[in-house]
Parts: sequence; structure tokens; C-alpha cells
Amino acid sequence: MNRYHSIVKTFPRRSLLALSCALLFAAPLAPAQVVLTHTPNLPSLGDTSREALSPITERKLGEEIMRDIRFDHDYLDDPPIIEYLNSLGNTLVSARPDVRGEANYDYFFFCVRDPMLNAFALPGGFIGVHSGLLLAAQTESELASVLSHEIGHVTQRHIARQLGEQKTDALIPLAAMVLAALAAKSNPDAAMGVMMGGQGLAIQRQLNFGRDAEREADRIGFQIMGQAGYETNGMVAFFQRLQSATRNYSDLVPAYLQSHPLTTERIADIQARIREQPYRQRVDALDFFLVRARARVLQDTSSKGLAETEEFLRNQLAQPSRHQIASAQYGMAILALKRHDYAGAQSWLDKSAATIGRPPAPGAFSSPLPKGIAESVLAYTSLEIKVDQENKPEVMALAIKEGEAAHAKFPLSRGIVWQYADALIKGGKPEQAERFLRDQLQMYRSEPELQDLLAQAYSKMGKIALQHIALAESYALLGGTQAALDQLELARKARDASFYEQAVIDAREREWQAKRREAMGEKKGAGFSGLAVTGSVNGKDAKDGKEAKAREDDPFGTDPACRGVLASSPRCSDGRFGAPRATPWGSQR
Repeated sequence: MNRYHSIVKTFPRRSLLALSCALLFAAPLAPAQVVLTHTPNLPSLGDTSREALSPITERKLGEEIMRDIRFDHDYLDDPPIIEYLNSLGNTLVSARPDVRGEANYDYFFFCVRDPMLNAFALPGGFIGVHSGLLLAAQTESELASVLSHEIGHVTQRHIARQLGEQKTDALIPLAAMVLAALAAKSNPDAAMGVMMGGQGLAIQRQLNFGRDAEREADRIGFQIMGQAGYETNGMVAFFQRLQSATRNYSDLVPAYLQSHPLTTERIADIQARIREQPYRQRVDALDFFLVRARARVLQDTSSKGLAETEEFLRNQLAQPSRHQIASAQYGMAILALKRHDYAGAQSWLDKSAATIGRPPAPGAFSSPLPKGIAESVLAYTSLEIKVDQENKPEVMALAIKEGEAAHAKFPLSRGIVWQYADALIKGGKPEQAERFLRDQLQMYRSEPELQDLLAQAYSKMGKIALQHIALAESYALLGGTQAALDQLELARKARDASFYEQAVIDAREREWQAKRREAMGEKKGAGFSGLAVTGSVNGKDAKDGKEAKAREDDPFGTDPACRGVLASSPRCSDGRFGAPRATPWGSQR
């Protein structure tokens, strides 16, 4: 769903660099397939990690980084993909509830456009998957092994522990400098050797810590996916795929200089564990194939990218598997939608639904096909095709009727909620949309998408003050406190602002001003200084302190002329940026 307000132009420098540090723990998953009758509780880690980064602070840092990531044009803000990843991820978390930790983290899984085979864990339970990895996974168990591995990083608090280790390691070069100063009196060459040796030891300790963290995440991930009922063989299969993809990388760097263990070592370790477990076969759910087809189209929407995707999908249509045919037809529907061929998109979607519902051929051996969230994905896409045709009243009327039925059938699907509300607004029923959205906000207060849609409904109704208040709420939820305050100022000046609305504006303004002062105090104090390093945004250094401060106060990058703009314009939405990516699984780049 497109944001209703202007698009972010830059990362705040501190968050960008904190993210780059957090991503250093991205690592290949370990394949596994086990049903464990008993596994020990995950260990409670020592005081070093707590002193460096408490679980509560770790979550706050993760939320701050995620606010920035959500505005990266490579962030795949696609409801079906996000819902699928969170459905799979929460199945894994539910198998081992203790992975939520003492802070009881709510895990969030998301996808970014990147052809690299990689995934990464941010502080506090946020786990990202590259689209390239999603497409490379051939089974759901392979993908589950990646997510389990990253859950292992989060639950073992490897980022906090690394910061604790860094504080200890910082004393090594200092001690080496003292010894070098003493040795310099008699032998200058020896003094230089002592100093360089101290620095090398500190670096080697960090590399050793990284390799140990990966092994630990492999073992924890193996346990998690096994208990969740996935084939642990999937971890080995994906490691082997990873080994083929990164062979040229890893051959260039000696093992003792790599941040990850050798892939062959990891394969051997997991294979040894698998031999101790009974074999279990798992049939992949249909939603896995549909989501991969969708991700393939969305990964590259350029003309060349869509042409290459079409060729791939047409080859897939010739496969004998019903999974492959249905997902290829679904991918063709998304492809036609991206080309604004709505009739073609609906035709391919109908074909996909017919293939899924078709019974097996007489005499063929076939077990029931698990669907997962496949039906809600198809319902979302059907709405998506219709809502995109807002200039056709008859189509919008059908979309409203279909959206109401889909929401009744899949009440927990957030994507369907947003599409239904969008259909009501575009179909000329903003009052009904307002009532629906207000009901949703009673249950889902932290969804900026609902506030975006509510602002559009108010705009259609001519309620300018309420429109700006809703936009302010959306900005605040996304971390743009200054932009939210600007929207409140516009709401205050609106001619239709009632006494009640003025009171709401005053209350929210006091709350957000206090929040802004608190955030600024944290930045001046200790804050997350342990993660801050120097860097640049979009290849350009910050011009001066004022610019950097303005970006942190207003992460939406809106200049005064853009604040209050209700729809993105060329002037207010041309700021695209790229987030730093994690190192490839099993190697460094």
C-alpha cells in the first residue's frame, strides 16, 4: 500500500550506522529436521551483555532502526509476503516460547529487495530476509532453517554480547601501548611489534566471537525448527546451496580471517545432529510457492526485470507439479497487474485458483495439499486488481462487496483490511470507511496504515482538521515526531477545527514535544553511542551539524513546502536511499 504522505529522503546518520553494525550478524542458516523429546532451556546470559545493552534498550534500538528501514525503497512493504513470513516465523517462535526472552519480544519478519542469499537479525526481535534468499529456498523447511538461525541470534543476544566483548577487548590495545612504551627505551622495533600484536589480538578475538556466535545460532536454530515440525534436512540442503553460491568468496579469505565458520564445517555439524533424530517428511504448503512467485515479480519491476520474470514463469508453467503450475499462474497475474493489464491479471488469477481447486487425476497418488494462507493471498490479489481500477465505478462497487466478504472470511489479514478500506474510499463511501477504520483502530492502534487511510477518508469528507490529525498520528507511529508536530499545527489552523479537536491537538502536542525532548536527551547522553561510527548517507557526507540534526528531528526529510502535502509529489518524494546490507552468509564482502 502506498504511503499517503511524503516519502523519507535519508536515514538519520546514527540509525543508519547502528543498522550497519547490527547487520554484521547475518549468517547462513543451518539445515535440520528433528523432533526433540527434550531440549534444555536456553541459557541466561551474563552481565556483560546486560551492561552493554539491556533487553529493553535493545528493543527500542530495533524499533528505531525499523522505522528507518520501512522507508527504504528496497523494503518490500507487501502484505502477502509480510503475512506469510510472520506466519512461518511465529510458528517457529511458538515451538520454543522461551526465545522471546525476559522482555517477551514480539518477533517481526520482513523482506528486502536484494539478490544476495542472506538474512539478518536486528536488535529486539526484528528479522529480515533478502528476496534472493526467499527465491533460492526450494522448500519451506529450507526457509524455516534460515529464520530459526536468525531467531537463535536474537534469543542469544549476540549483538549485546558483542558490545560487551568489545569493551573488554578495548583494553588489549591499551595494555599493548603501555608495554610498547616500556620496550621502546631499549628496542624500538620490539615496541612496534608489541603494539601491532595487541591490535591484531583484539581483531582476532572479534572474529572468533563472530564464528562462535554463528555456531551457537546454528545449534539453537536446529532445535527450534525441529520442534516446530520442519525437516531439519532443509538446513543442510540450504547450506549446500549457500556453499555453491559463495565458493568464490570463501576461497579468497583464509578460514581464520572469516567472520563465519566454514560452510563445510557447519554442514558436518548439522549432519551429525540429524543422524541422532528420527526422519520426518513435511509437505510444503501452497502459500510458500505463491509468495515466492509474488516476490519474483516484485524483486525487479523494471521492463527488463519483468521480461525476464515472464520467461521464467512461462518455463515453470511447463512443469508437471500442480504447485509449480498454480504458483506460475499466480505470478503471471501479478506480472499482468504490474503492467496494468487488469483483464489479463484477473484471468491468470482465476486460472491459478482453478488449478489449486482441481482434484488429482483419477488413479493418481496425491495427498491433500496444505494451503496455509494461500486462500487469503488469492483474496487479497483479487481485491488488489479491482482497487487499482478506481476510475471504474462498477469495478469499485464489486471491490467493496468482495472486500466485505473477504474481511468476514479472513478477519486477521491486515492486507485485506487495508484493501477493503481503500475500496470504500475510492468507491465513494468515505463515511463507511471512517467507521470501519475507527473500529480497526480500537484493536490495532499501532498501525500507521490505518491512520493513512483514515486521513484519506477525512479528505474525501472535507474534514481538514481531522485529516491532519490522522496524518500526525501516522507520522508519530513511524517515528517522525517533528513531522507529526507540523501536521498538528496545520490541523490547529484549519477552519473546521472544533473545540474538542483543539483539545486533542493540545494534548498530543504536549505528549510529542516531551517525547522529542526525551529523544534528544538520549542522543546527547549515553544513548546508543556504542554502536555509532562515522559514515555517509547516499555517498554524501552530512554538510554540517544543522543538516544532521534536521534529519534526525524529521526522518521524513520533508522541507517546509512539503509538510502537509497530502499526496506525494515529485518535489516531495524524490528522495530514495539504500540501506547498508549484511555480509553474505558464510563470508564477508
